[in-house]
Amino acid sequence: MSMFDTLTLDDLSRKLADSVPPSVRALGRELEDNFKAVLQSQLAKLDLVTRQEFDVQAVLLARTQARLAALESRLKSLEAGPTGA
Repeated sequence: MSMFDTLTLDDLSRKLADSVPPSVRALGRELEDNFKAVLQSQLAKLDLVTRQEFDVQAVLLARTQARLAALESRLKSLEAGPTGA
């Protein structure tokens, strides 16, 4: 599984299976597997990124913001002209 922790999906599908009425719960593992398949299918349709991808983009954004601040500061000092002349 690429984006979602398998243990999390297993746990969620188990909880869903446990929430159905006891008469249906007799299907047990099959019901759990069906919940898991539906969850995987629906989650795969969402436009989500992994935590790792998010963290990489957050670092790039911070670096870009720092560079922009430095360039803005440099531009202001250039626009101010020579000091003390």
